[in-house]
Formats: sequence, C-alpha cells, structure tokens
Amino acid sequence: MRLRPVGEDSLLVDLDTPEEAQAWHARILDRCGRGTSAPVRDIVPGDRTVLLYGVADVHAMEAELRQWSVPLSAAGGGPLVELPVRYDGADLGAVAALWGVTEDEVARIHSGTEHRVAFCGFAPGFAYMLGLGERYHVPRRPAPRTSVPAGSVALAGPYTGVYPRASPGGWQLIGTTGVRLWDLEREPAALLTPGTRVRFVAEEAAPAAAVATRRRTA
Repeated sequence: MRLRPVGEDSLLVDLDTPEEAQAWHARILDRCGRGTSAPVRDIVPGDRTVLLYGVADVHAMEAELRQWSVPLSAAGGGPLVELPVRYDGADLGAVAALWGVTEDEVARIHSGTEHRVAFCGFAPGFAYMLGLGERYHVPRRPAPRTSVPAGSVALAGPYTGVYPRASPGGWQLIGTTGVRLWDLEREPAALLTPGTRVRFVAEEAAPAAAVATRRRTA
C-alpha cells in the first residue's frame, strides 16, 4: 500500500491488485460512515486505487491509514442486484474456446459467480465487476467494435461489465440484458455502484425477470 498526496486536500491510496482496492474502499467507507475515521468529502475507487477527496488533514489521514491492516475479506457484503441475462453474445463461442469449455458452461460459470462492483467509469452507469477467477480472465478483442448494443454483458481482463448504452467497445460479448443500468429518473441514477454485489440470472432459470431485483444484505 502506497499513499500519495494529490493537491492540497486529497490522498491517493495506491494498491497492488483490484481485490486490495475493493477491500480498502469498503473499509474506508465503513470507518468514515461510522465516524471512526476523519471525515472525507468523497471516496472514489479505481482499478487499483482509492482516492480520498476533500480530506481536512491529509497528514493526519496518512498517518492513520498507515496503521491499518485491511484483509481482502474486508470487501464484505453490500446490496445484491440480480440481473436477468440471455447468454447469446457474439463472442460467446470465442470465450468458450479461451476457457476450454462449451458455451453452456460459460453461462453456467458466469451466472454461478457472485460478482462485485469494484468501480465505475467509461460511461455513466458502466460498472467494472470482479468475481471470475484468473483462469477465466480474457483479453479484449484485437479490433474494437464501432458500436456495441446497450445491455450487452461483456468480459475483459478480470472484469465483467454491462454496456448501459450503445457505444464503441472492445470487450468480449457473452450476453444481453434488458435492465436499464442508467436512469436519470431513478435515485441513484446508476443501478450498479461500487460495493454492490451482482448475480447474473440466466433467463432460462428466470424467464419472468424483466427488471433487476435489488436486495439489501441482512
């Protein structure tokens, strides 16, 4: 873990892996939420970083964080969102070949994994989700598509993502969902936010699921 001051009132926590970043983000949120840590205006997770923006005393916060020991299990639980998905993506066969399994096995493995939103970016409502083990990491396509349909469920590196709107993209497409990931009339507008747990439900197993189901942890 490395701490880097950013400007006059911000601090960047630089980690070695996305999993470490998730754990530190969850721990900082928890401590600040319970008032057991110095207040921070905004906490922004990244691939391997957590940015603390608007820190009253950067030096004091840095000294405090250096005393912490944060296990990967600190990522813990968050609200659960279930997304219905049809495993019909254009790259499903290519992903199956990379994994050395059948297309049905890709659907079974992906839907049998609990994913967790690590951070958001690229486009409003786009969430980078971790969960698949290293064995199932896949490269981006050698040539990005000029337009990926909204609702496309896709893989790249360690991440799963769902395109909230039609846009260019180079991820491997394995399925589609009809759920709206970004809706300005909803609060919050983004359905998937950092820390949210996500399960993809194959439509054959839940044919009536037209919208996402959101549950709080017990």
